[in-house]
Amino acid sequence: MMRYPMRRYVALILVLLLGAAGCATTPRGTQATEATPKQLQARQIIVTLEDATREQLAATAQAISADYHLWQTGSFPLDSIRVQCVVYQVPDDRDIEGILARLRRDPRVESAQINVVFSGIQGKLGDPYAAMAYGAHAVRADRAHRVSTGKGVRITIIDTGLTVDHPDLRGRIFKTANFVEGGEASFPQDVHGTAIAGVIGARADNGIGIFGVAPDAEMQVAKACWYSNANARMALCSSWTLAKAIDFAITSKAQIINMSLSGPADALLERLIRAAVNSKIVIVAAAGQDGASPGFPAALSSVIGVIASDVKGRAHIPTWAADKFILAAPGIDVITTVPKDGYDFLSGSSLAAAHVTGIIALMLERSPGLSQHDIESLLTSTAHLIDANGSQAKIGIADACAAVEKLGVDFQC
Repeated sequence: MMRYPMRRYVALILVLLLGAAGCATTPRGTQATEATPKQLQARQIIVTLEDATREQLAATAQAISADYHLWQTGSFPLDSIRVQCVVYQVPDDRDIEGILARLRRDPRVESAQINVVFSGIQGKLGDPYAAMAYGAHAVRADRAHRVSTGKGVRITIIDTGLTVDHPDLRGRIFKTANFVEGGEASFPQDVHGTAIAGVIGARADNGIGIFGVAPDAEMQVAKACWYSNANARMALCSSWTLAKAIDFAITSKAQIINMSLSGPADALLERLIRAAVNSKIVIVAAAGQDGASPGFPAALSSVIGVIASDVKGRAHIPTWAADKFILAAPGIDVITTVPKDGYDFLSGSSLAAAHVTGIIALMLERSPGLSQHDIESLLTSTAHLIDANGSQAKIGIADACAAVEKLGVDFQC
């Protein structure tokens, strides 16, 4: 039997908020609490320096700090794009945009940007007793499991932490990494990552709980997002933490990256996404349904963006849809894993993206050589079109069984 916690957990869609945000560790320019990780504090600039010796990089970073009167609060390499990142704090009484403009003209600097902060917002909640566990059935993953369970396909979930020893996730997570200062302590209690991992790869046929879309995929979790306290309903992450997480996914040979987040463009993250795609990694992201655009990174042509559909196969048509084909998947009142060995109903395109990530794992087990273009074409051609309410857009709900069947596997859905 499935056990449900008394409290309902809120579905989080990670939404990027552009503004003067970042890290600060000097006495001036700090607006966050003492407990806030350094990667998420206020007024930070990330500078990238071209690959060089350790001594040369250290000398350049120190010279920039002295020339601009900035405090260096951190540094980290991004091996996948061969740069060194140096993070500087800008005091409250300094013009951050002016300093940023000067840094971009500095010949020693490859690029410079504000350390953008990401945050989560509450998803809409519906009837908690409606259509229990419909998501994996709606995309017909259960039928596809006759020939594919995602075995051997490596997925990196970039999110919060998760409950590694949840009964439906125990033994399913082969590696974890934390990129948030002090994030280890809260890692096992994080809601969003636990929920996303459950949708993608909860263990099947173990007599308890639910089953994931790809129950034999190899999941690794990179914690790039953090809750400010145990009762917070929003998770925060930044350019700094997300850059390190994407770099980790590339260097650890991921085949799929799940990014259940959305927001304005970020130049450093876009470079890393391009590097991931060049390494033949498929990236799936949650697409916003209420704004004027799908948001970043879903708006990138190299990323598969997904919106949420409900138990009746309906979806809110985004204003940005125009005449595009929009991929949808279950994302409203989806039951999934949550901390304290529980299960609950969550909503948002975060869950929809997780379903599609699982479907792609099923496809890659059967045909490891599929390109990004092949995968998108299969998802599009096998999706079930739904009523777009007069919009010129075409909305299709992903179908795992039909996509796998079209690969030439000798079975019928």
